[in-house]
Amino acid sequence: MVFRPVSTGPPHSNELPPRPPRWIRAVPFPVKAPPLSRPQWKVLGLLSAAEFFDHYDVGIMSLALLQIQASLSIPEESVGLLAGLVRLGAVPAFAFAVLADRMGRRRLLLITILGFTVSTFATSMVQTAEQFVALQFISRMFIYAETMLAAVVLAEELDAEHRGWGIGMLGALGALGHGLSAIVFGFVEWLPFGWRAMYAIGFLPMAFLAWFRRSLPETKRFSEQQSQRRDRGDWLDWFHPIAQLVRMYPRRLAVLCIALFPLEFVIITAVTLMAKTLQEVHGYAPGEVTLLYIVGGAFGILGNLAAGVLSDRLGRRRVIVFMIVLAGFCFYGFYNLSGWIIAPIWIAQVFSTMGLSVLFKAMGSELFPTSYRSTAAGFRTVVGVLGAFTGLYLEGPLYELTGSHAGAITLMLPILVIPAFVVMTFLPETAARELEDIAPER
Repeated sequence: MVFRPVSTGPPHSNELPPRPPRWIRAVPFPVKAPPLSRPQWKVLGLLSAAEFFDHYDVGIMSLALLQIQASLSIPEESVGLLAGLVRLGAVPAFAFAVLADRMGRRRLLLITILGFTVSTFATSMVQTAEQFVALQFISRMFIYAETMLAAVVLAEELDAEHRGWGIGMLGALGALGHGLSAIVFGFVEWLPFGWRAMYAIGFLPMAFLAWFRRSLPETKRFSEQQSQRRDRGDWLDWFHPIAQLVRMYPRRLAVLCIALFPLEFVIITAVTLMAKTLQEVHGYAPGEVTLLYIVGGAFGILGNLAAGVLSDRLGRRRVIVFMIVLAGFCFYGFYNLSGWIIAPIWIAQVFSTMGLSVLFKAMGSELFPTSYRSTAAGFRTVVGVLGAFTGLYLEGPLYELTGSHAGAITLMLPILVIPAFVVMTFLPETAARELEDIAPER
């Protein structure tokens, strides 16, 4: 039996679909929301709340990197390495993805929310760079796991023609967490304990954990697949999703990895050093960085929705290539130009990089069957983070070679040709197709 979601707006029904909830107005967008069912709206709202706090945590480090560096006496040439080590938390996060294909998406999502809340709060009390890296490594492990599972849940719960919109809305609402971190960062020089207070605020999600536990359902596709699964009853069953991932769709897996590694190699390195560059090179004060992140970011985060909606209509591959080209031009301009043009360039790069995040989450969830969809999402995330780590690690030697972060990142930009070519040439189109048609169980 193949599960297909019940239509949210049947053409022969006189019953009108439920109106979008009020919280959706937090991200205005000139495209009408699709007719989702009440359970679908509820899932989107719950996952968006979790994403909001994820983005808040991630935003702290990118915004306050200069202050963290000074407080913990981190050498300039080691800044990229520190950021890269933190991102390696995605490697153990892969275990959560595999477990989600055996134990369920809901249970693992609750664990990740608890985990990143505790580790974020604990980061406020670190005394050395080594302690900071260790706790942020743990925090990112849970954050990466939560992010990949959220995309999987939406892919499984939303109708085919609305998946791009839904994952885009998830990213847009989650990105508001960056806005909160930007607002708090504007007061970093006056906050008691400075950047540490920003991490202490990250304890807030604990108050929402009981609400998540009561309200978040298991996905229907996973429940259906579980009812048909026949396990052998031994420990080897836990490795079955990994074996299936490698055996059933090896070409798709390889192509996706070849695209993601160089993409993250460039993008994460360039984005990580932007707030620091705004302050050191372009002369922005913390309050001015906050203003740019709030006002400019409000336009930039629409890249999540634009990517989702456009890819539902035009196809994922075309929009991915466009966003890669746009991001490349934006990075070059940000690190090589100066003056008033920096603000609009920064907004455009947020638009493109957030759009790319949405599109790869969507495709990475759509290209593989339900029985190991979460495992595939985890593997995709690990490969992307290894690319990011490699980029951040090599940025140090390139910095010493060129004498600036701008020179180092400029040398990396031609690598973006690789993911654009690979996606357009070798990946199948997934937009507006049922998951079971894209990747049937074998």
